[in-house]
Amino acid sequence: MRVFVTGATGFIGSAVVRELLDAGHQVVGLARSDKSAAAISAAGAEVHRGDLDNFDSLRNGVSAADGVIHLAFNNISATTSFVDAVEADRRAIETMGEALAGSNRPFVITSGTALLTPGRLVTEEDATDSASPAALRIPSEEAALSFATRGVRVSLVRLPLSVHGNGDNGFVPALISIARDKGVSVYPGDGSNRWPAVHRLDAASLFRLAMESAPAGARLHGVGDEGVSFHDIAQVIGRRLNLPVSSISNEEADDHFNWLAPMVKVDHAASSTQTKKQLGWNPVQPGLIEDIEQHYFTN
Repeated sequence: MRVFVTGATGFIGSAVVRELLDAGHQVVGLARSDKSAAAISAAGAEVHRGDLDNFDSLRNGVSAADGVIHLAFNNISATTSFVDAVEADRRAIETMGEALAGSNRPFVITSGTALLTPGRLVTEEDATDSASPAALRIPSEEAALSFATRGVRVSLVRLPLSVHGNGDNGFVPALISIARDKGVSVYPGDGSNRWPAVHRLDAASLFRLAMESAPAGARLHGVGDEGVSFHDIAQVIGRRLNLPVSSISNEEADDHFNWLAPMVKVDHAASSTQTKKQLGWNPVQPGLIEDIEQHYFTN
C-alpha cells in the first residue's frame, strides 16, 4: 500500500515509517521543512511538502494514497498555544477525512488514553471524559470517528502518557532533568498513582496493524505497561542519578514539577487487552522501568 504519513520525522513517526517500509509498504511523508524532507528521503520514503495548516497539500497527499496515518501535532511555542495546536489538529483531521470520504480507505488517527477518566483501569470501550487531563483533544477524536459512517475505515490509536525509547524528549527526560536540578527524585503521596506506557517500536507496529486491518470506528490502545507506579519511576531515576528519593504532598508537587505536575499526580492506568485480541498486536520491547534503567542515562 501507498501510505501517507503526517509527522513522519517525529519520535513515533520515524519509527512508523521504518515499520511500514520494512513491511513492504510505500511511504509518503509530509515535510514542512528542508530538514524534514531530507530525513524522510534518507529513511527511504517519498517526500510530500506541506504542513497541517496547508489544506490543499493535505488533500493532495491523501488523494494519492491508499491509506493515511496521522501523527503530526504542531509544536507549542511562544506564538502557538496548546489550544491553537489542538484546533489545527482537528481541522487537519476534518480536511483529510473529507478527502477520504466514500473511499473505504484506512485513516489512522493518533489519540491518547489521557482523554479517559483517571483513577481506574480504562479500556478501549471507555468514552472520553471532559474532565480528563487531555480533554482539549476530545474534539479531534470525535471528528475522526464521525467519518466511520461516511465510508472511511477510520481508527484511533490511543497512546499512553509515556511513549518511551531511544530519542525520547517527553515526560521521562523532563522528570530526569527536574531531579538533577532539584537534587532529589520525588513522588507525590505514597507514589501509588500509575502511568501507562509503551515503547515507540511497539507503538509503531500497532499503527501499521491498524492501517492494514482495523475496522471502521475501532478504538485501539497502544499500551504495553498498564500502569507503572510513580514511586517506581522516581526510584529508578534516583538510583541512576545517585540522588535521594522521597515523598512530597500534592501541593508541594505543583511547585516542584511546575507544568508537569498534573501528569505527575494523575492516577491513570489503561488496558490494551481488546486491542491485542482484535489485531494480534504483541508488544515485545522493554517496559518503561527496564528502558529507563538501560537507555536514559547514557550521558
